Amino acid sequence: MKCKILHESRGRLRVHLFAGHMSLAEADLTEYYLKQIPGVKEVRVYDRTMDAIVLFDAPRADILAALARFSYESAEKSVKVPEHTPRALNRDFEETLISTVLRRYAVKLFLPFPVRAALSVFRAVKYIKKGLKALWHGKLTVSVLDATAVAVSLARGDFDTAGSVMFMLRIGEILEDWTHKKSVADLAGAMSLNVDKVWVKNDVNEELLPIGEVRENDLIIVRTGSMIPLDGKIAEGEATVNQSSMTGESLPVRKSIGSYVYAGTVVEEGECVIRVEKTSGGGRYDRIVKMIEDSEKLKSTAEDRAARLADRLVPYTLGGTALTYCLTRNLTKTLAVLMVDFSCALKLSIPIAVLSGMRECHKYRVSVKGGRFLEAVAKADTVVFDKTGTLTYAKPRVAEIVTFGGRAENDMLRLAACLEEHYPHSLANAVVEEAKARGLNHEEYHSSVEYVVAHGISSMVENKKVVIGSAHFVFEDEGCKIPGGEEEKYHTLSGEYSHLYLAISGELAAVICIADPLRAEAKAAIQALHECGIKRVVMMTGDNERTAAAVASAVGVDKYHAEVLPEDKADYIRKAKAAGHKVIMIGDGVNDSPALSEADAGIAIGTGAAIAKEIADITISSEDLFELVTLRKLSEALMARIDRNYRFIVGFNLGLIICGVTGVMLPTTSALLHNMSTLAISLQSMTNLLPEGQEVS
Repeated sequence: MKCKILHESRGRLRVHLFAGHMSLAEADLTEYYLKQIPGVKEVRVYDRTMDAIVLFDAPRADILAALARFSYESAEKSVKVPEHTPRALNRDFEETLISTVLRRYAVKLFLPFPVRAALSVFRAVKYIKKGLKALWHGKLTVSVLDATAVAVSLARGDFDTAGSVMFMLRIGEILEDWTHKKSVADLAGAMSLNVDKVWVKNDVNEELLPIGEVRENDLIIVRTGSMIPLDGKIAEGEATVNQSSMTGESLPVRKSIGSYVYAGTVVEEGECVIRVEKTSGGGRYDRIVKMIEDSEKLKSTAEDRAARLADRLVPYTLGGTALTYCLTRNLTKTLAVLMVDFSCALKLSIPIAVLSGMRECHKYRVSVKGGRFLEAVAKADTVVFDKTGTLTYAKPRVAEIVTFGGRAENDMLRLAACLEEHYPHSLANAVVEEAKARGLNHEEYHSSVEYVVAHGISSMVENKKVVIGSAHFVFEDEGCKIPGGEEEKYHTLSGEYSHLYLAISGELAAVICIADPLRAEAKAAIQALHECGIKRVVMMTGDNERTAAAVASAVGVDKYHAEVLPEDKADYIRKAKAAGHKVIMIGDGVNDSPALSEADAGIAIGTGAAIAKEIADITISSEDLFELVTLRKLSEALMARIDRNYRFIVGFNLGLIICGVTGVMLPTTSALLHNMSTLAISLQSMTNLLPEGQEVS
């Protein structure tokens, strides 16, 4: 597209796009196209002027070349724009606010007094009706205060004051609606589904395809622990599906043939084939928005306290109004009290602060499902870590393959990869990657696979039962044996590696030794957590005692437990909570799910199993454990902001009431300052908690 550079400085370009006309959708497309250019840090596109501001740290020539290549037609094929963006919301708000202000002043300038009076009476009906409805249900809410203020003004014959009061109330409604919707929309966008590839079933076998290539009526396969990527109906199989991200319900739901399933939910148990009905993910965004607005999960103790306090203050405001009239017999001063209430600012700014805190967490690669969990992180004194994939790198590697019974090493690796590729776990991924590195193709020649949580995988290959997993699963649960004469080989396996055991027809076939190196930042991150007020850091692992002790010593945890089962982790957390501790659990696998559910705040590693991320309250990127420290600092900053909001709201509004009662301020002025302060503190609550560059690393 042809463009002109309007202004330029180091790392910043302002360009004008010669597009003739730019719709909101085209502006979004332009913005997302520019954002995906390597080296671009920030983009702002103005649809009215058709200008774009680009902040970058890439070579200037690359940015200009990308701009020259840009066209709406080509961008639509290569750029994925979310279903919902803030642009339309902001535009709607601007137009509503401007039209409301223009109508108000047009009425005052051009309509005669009798018409203005009649219009005030007509508009007052809505507010008075709402107040009477609240009283009918035995509730003293803000609507009662608003109705009283409007009714008193009309009763006095002061129609201009009544009109001004309703105008300020309407402005307040618009501002409140916008700030809340924007916070929810920002958070919903951050929580939107991000799936790259899916298993598609064709006439011959299964094929791993990019999600963009999936079409309606295609059959996709979803197994235990995996996320459902697209909306559709189950065509084959049965599964238990965790739908908490959609409905807020924690109990899984049984789905069979014909049942509808939603993108973003997770298969907790079973396997199913889904016939795709909506390739876009359907109404996931709208369902997320509803979940955000309705779910009790979102409500922190601070939010609950704000809501309760706001409602309790209404009777006091009414009492103060009555007292003011009794003492002064001045309706103007009385109205000044009515026009100021604490509840609006409390009920708006505190939830917005929480929602904005959740949005900011996403900026630091942390996804949070509710304000309650940020509060738990801020108050936590105990952190429990899983080891594999959490304290160790999420991408372990195969170090050695020890075969038994004369079997070929590559054949065993090929078989193991064929089974492991269906299940998201760091050790499974290591096997698949090693097979890929060796150029070993592993066609789907086994029957359906069965995943046994925390143990391993079972399947039938060429009419032989094949199992792969832990020693407990292979030898104790499945009763497999070591081939005769090879016991010494087994007992001399290196203890420095994690082991996956592969058995065929009840006989050990291979042991895959996997190097599971510690994260470089693990020790420093744990030390930083201690400095942030965490009193106890515990590691729990299914690994043997020797490996666990070495890892615990290397990373500096206060305590460790080895050879534990999933229920052992959950039981430990349950007992710690009963003893009065606030506990955070960090894990990545299906076997960590019970403990993640039990903790005050369960935190999943981003590259872990989908079911772990679904059950967890918080998900972090696996790149850096210091993200936990950043999360702690963000949570503490949020709680501090909420406390400051309380103090400001109470102090400022008390000041307005005093000014009104003493005659310093008119009711309309009090209402204006009250609404402006509510907006100001709400907007301030939407700002970042941590200054730029303050994330921990």
